[in-house]
Amino acid sequence: MAEEAGTAARERPSLRIQRHYDEVTPEQVWHAWTDPKALSVWFGPGEDNSVIHARTDVRTGGSFCIAFRLVNGNEHEVSGTYREVVHSRKLVFTWTWRDSPERESLVTVRLSPTANGTQMDFLHEQFFDQAERDDHEGGWLPTIDKLGRYLGAASAA
Repeated sequence: MAEEAGTAARERPSLRIQRHYDEVTPEQVWHAWTDPKALSVWFGPGEDNSVIHARTDVRTGGSFCIAFRLVNGNEHEVSGTYREVVHSRKLVFTWTWRDSPERESLVTVRLSPTANGTQMDFLHEQFFDQAERDDHEGGWLPTIDKLGRYLGAASAA
């Protein structure tokens, strides 16, 4: 029993968000996650086009860095390393804020084609604590909403 309690205590919080994008291919969602120009339009919980700079080297062992500005003027920069890259299917990368590099977490984006679009399964895990997980949820939910709007506009074009 003590071993089970110790294992549970070591488990770190995670965040899962699932979305279905009608009339959008996995390739279009992949492009949104991996192309710096696309990321510059939708990434971050602030207004559209709030990205200051975005750089990606999408390959296993490659890195990314994205800086964005919030509505209140605060700027944030996140970077990481791609751990797994399966074109149009799966992207796994570390997630580290410039202001707290000791708190590395992990993001997995899985894309699956459906009869009428793409299913995205987003998992951000290995948070330092529940408060950090909740803070990220507050940022990811509006960010993922912006991704949906971006993809809707891109598929309509």
